[in-house]
Amino acid sequence: MAEPMQLVVREVEAGVRPVRLRMPFRFGAVTLRACPQLFVRATVEVAGRGSATGMAAELMVPKWFDKRAAHSHADNIAHLAASVRLAMAAYLHDTPASPFGLFARHAGGLRLAGAQQGFTDLTAAYGQAVLDRAVLDAFCRALDLSFFDVATRNLLGMSDSELIGDLHGFDWSRWLAACKPLRGIHARHTIGMLDELEAGPPAADGLPTTLPAVIHRYGNRFFKIKLGGQPAADAQRLEQVLDVLDRLAPGHRYSLDGNEQYADAAALGELFVRIAGLAASARRPEALLYIEQPVPRELSLGEPLPARAPPAPLLLDEADGTLDAFPRGRALGWRGVSSKGCKGLYKALVNRARCDRWNEDERRDGRPPAWFMSAEDLTCQAGLAVQQDLAIASLLGLAHAERNGHHYADGFGDAPALEQRAFVSAHPDLYEAGAPRLAVKQGRIAIDSLFQPGFGHRADPDWRAMQPLARATTMV
Repeated sequence: MAEPMQLVVREVEAGVRPVRLRMPFRFGAVTLRACPQLFVRATVEVAGRGSATGMAAELMVPKWFDKRAAHSHADNIAHLAASVRLAMAAYLHDTPASPFGLFARHAGGLRLAGAQQGFTDLTAAYGQAVLDRAVLDAFCRALDLSFFDVATRNLLGMSDSELIGDLHGFDWSRWLAACKPLRGIHARHTIGMLDELEAGPPAADGLPTTLPAVIHRYGNRFFKIKLGGQPAADAQRLEQVLDVLDRLAPGHRYSLDGNEQYADAAALGELFVRIAGLAASARRPEALLYIEQPVPRELSLGEPLPARAPPAPLLLDEADGTLDAFPRGRALGWRGVSSKGCKGLYKALVNRARCDRWNEDERRDGRPPAWFMSAEDLTCQAGLAVQQDLAIASLLGLAHAERNGHHYADGFGDAPALEQRAFVSAHPDLYEAGAPRLAVKQGRIAIDSLFQPGFGHRADPDWRAMQPLARATTMV
């Protein structure tokens, strides 16, 4: 690989805006009704190419990054804000580096700094994950290239790093050049634990609130079903959901998300038995794609998974807090890992490369591929967050992605009307006109407009509508 282009971060700032959900979203033991959305803006100087400004956005979701009972929702948000400040201080006016080089230089130090303040690994990584996207957006804009061009030409500067010693000698340039970005992605609709399963009267905003209405409006073929940690109740709920899906979306595929609710190996084994015993499972066992993070993160990487074979492979999500989590999980029986913007772009690239390398080893030994990556959502909102998340999924060839931000929140929410119109004008394939909302047609999201210079960014959020980062704790 030629010497990668270098950048320096010259300016960086962060702001927040409140997001109010149009209907409550229950995941695990938490019901979310409102939270802040973080916006980061970074100006970089690229050697020989001048300066450019990039942006990124991400929700600050309480009780996902840190589920410890001792911390309140406001505590969680305060810790995420502190993570952002740590990353901003580390990157600002640092010595020149490639985009990946900047990440690799600081990832270990930021994790340690977060640990010293009592943060979880996911919280410690959050600030850097969002800032990396803003920096990369600015880098792409300085080069007048799309994210896909920058990635497939390895202008990211991906290379050997002590952070990922298991990939020493990996040909990053060759692997990235072989990536074939998708032009459309299927929306995997999330079915929350409070969601109504039968048709009912339309909502005042005209958007669907029940599962039949969702299927009728969006035409989804992929679904994600939340679990609560009680085998009998979860199996009963699953049976009810699958009855609806079999009637209204024949041929569907689905995943299950345990959100760390199964701390008891016996209960998890009982869940596996009950799932396998459902009539819908017997008819179409292949419909279940995988089971996401059923056990708590702190138990996921310390001991092998229960001996009872699951009805589908298990996937790491909350336990994927560090760059070495997936290889450690692989040794214990985990087969998949999630891509999530809030966990980091470079972590997603690294874990996808691991899947490909491990699967190639399997093929050489005459075995079918066993390792996989999924695209998950964490309620990405319309605008920068969903655009950059879709771009990452596209690059990594992830044909369907969990999309729930457009269901639990109404479009761009309280964003200024001029800003909303600007996003629709810049991305007419991604958003419906009128009251701008994510466009999901026949279950699919078209993303051609993301193949323009920048990292999924052609319209700007109105920075005058931002509130200071310190205000984030008042928005839950």
